[in-house]
Amino acid sequence: MVSVELFTPVVPVKRQLELLAPAKNADYGIEAIRHGADAVYIGGPAFGARHNAGNSVEDIARLTEFAHRYHAQVFVALNTILMDDELDKALKLIWQLYDAGVDALIVQDMGILQLDLPPIALHASTQTDNRSPEKTVFLEQVGFSQVVLARELNIPQIRDIAASTKMKLEFFIHGALCVSYSGLCNLSHAYSNRSANRGECSQMCRLPCNLTTREGDVLAENQHLLSLKDNNQTDNLEALIDAGISSFKIEGRLKDITYLKNVTAHYRLQLDAIIAKRDDLESISHGRCEFNFTPDPDKSFNRGKTDYFVNERTEAIEHFSSPKFIGEKVGRITHVGKDFIKIDTSESGKDIHFNNGDGLCFFVEHYETQRLSDDKLSGVRINRADGNTLYLTEVPKDLSVGVMMFRNFDHKFESTLNKDSAKRKIGVDIQLFDTDDGVGLTLTDVHNISSTVSLVCEKAPANDQAKTAEQLKKQLSKLGNSDFVLNKINLLTQQMWFLPTSVVNELRRDAVSALMAARVARYQRPDRWVHDKEARFPQKGLSFLSNVANEKAKSFYHQHGVIQIEDTYEKNTVLHDAPLMVTKHCLRYSFNLCPKEVEGIKADPMFLDVGKDKLKLVFDCHKCEMMIVGSNQLVKQ
Repeated sequence: MVSVELFTPVVPVKRQLELLAPAKNADYGIEAIRHGADAVYIGGPAFGARHNAGNSVEDIARLTEFAHRYHAQVFVALNTILMDDELDKALKLIWQLYDAGVDALIVQDMGILQLDLPPIALHASTQTDNRSPEKTVFLEQVGFSQVVLARELNIPQIRDIAASTKMKLEFFIHGALCVSYSGLCNLSHAYSNRSANRGECSQMCRLPCNLTTREGDVLAENQHLLSLKDNNQTDNLEALIDAGISSFKIEGRLKDITYLKNVTAHYRLQLDAIIAKRDDLESISHGRCEFNFTPDPDKSFNRGKTDYFVNERTEAIEHFSSPKFIGEKVGRITHVGKDFIKIDTSESGKDIHFNNGDGLCFFVEHYETQRLSDDKLSGVRINRADGNTLYLTEVPKDLSVGVMMFRNFDHKFESTLNKDSAKRKIGVDIQLFDTDDGVGLTLTDVHNISSTVSLVCEKAPANDQAKTAEQLKKQLSKLGNSDFVLNKINLLTQQMWFLPTSVVNELRRDAVSALMAARVARYQRPDRWVHDKEARFPQKGLSFLSNVANEKAKSFYHQHGVIQIEDTYEKNTVLHDAPLMVTKHCLRYSFNLCPKEVEGIKADPMFLDVGKDKLKLVFDCHKCEMMIVGSNQLVKQ
């Protein structure tokens, strides 16, 4: 007797990557998914960290319905700190969002975990200051399934955190950089009563200011010393993947639709290229995207680009000259006429083509001090472009030969993006086959989800078998505006039957509708992780920087071993000078005065003058951190 041993080969589980895009509203979220997002994050009617980006539950439900067609996900940012009288309203909203199909909540306030929540997944907001393996382990233990890591982390630090947790790690890869560690800034509240932790940051850090030493020496005047370049991790994506990042987050819930489309498409192509060359990776959602434009993030709002601290501390992460969008360098003026200028584009490093309607900007240089001031950032509009001769609606008197010009509005590019600019399709195979009393049609997508419909009809042999086969394939392949695109068709009937075009079309439409329904039915929202009530928080005491704003949050921390808890800064109980911001950005380093870099230098305090306000800069060289120290102006009043 011959013994045959049967075995099933083990198919390795692929690691799923997620491109996470911002959504100002439901329509923006839909476009993000069309342009390649695996998930989107959006603000609800209240309690989001972007006060001006709220949305109704009904609109969010419309977004989730669209997203789930592609097995994409929708996260709602409920990431402000809450006062005691807001908890009941927050709980009601959470249940409404769950009923609307939302996949996860992005949370800062731990008081939420003490509420009677639906079984919805929880993500720890970057506002919870996620920088260490110990903190990450704790968040996993208390029920978070995804965590947004601090932007300031480097690759080795990310790798250490990844080794300590099973949570999905999320990391910002593009967009504006907050100069402070997220959650550790009270500057806005102290000076304007607009709390960043409550979604109302006044962006005081983007204002021009002066820097002086303790002795009164002026190091910088009228510069945007706390304004950073924008994040761009294009060159580090694979390194971040290998370090343990699975969710790649784009900043920008307040940005315009062309930014959203352009930047999302850019990173979709980047991640797809990495996935295509590796067998261990796949996208978490379904569908492939086609674009009718070439993505270029340099053409959308940015303040220059930096990879921040991913590859350790580097020079020029700051953007002192302006917090505005300067755009791409296009070249220097070689001639100024009455109503035109000529530009030499050789310094741009690109093949520049100007368009009617383009917007250009330039700095008026202060040659005496070699200083650029935001007050002197000016702009012009191209009325007509004739090669590199540009006719302007008005030639400003500050324009002169030698001035460097930047393009911050590409009219042709923007016009393309303001129209339909992408399609997202799921590949399907089609089979036509015989039934006892007619024919049937099966559609099977690339994820092995299928639908079958049948039609009772008379089966009369076609006179021209070959021609009928071609006609059938042509009609069945007309998937039009559906979510699907044809991979292949198999005609498996005994022979080609004469089927009226209307019958074939009806069969195809029914099969498409059935497949869409089957795909939505197959989709499953992520589960809520279990809250371990015995988990211990890694600290015994919490200062006001931990943003504990309500009794439920205090109860949470006490339950997990914290003994001493200060009220959040927003309670206005901090009466003394205190750190209003903690940042990895260091002005001593920026001005070549770092004690670690320059022998004989001491880390004496410095001072920052912002308007009429004077702030003290204190340096912790052991941690490589800078603190902005000041008093709560609301208390003084």
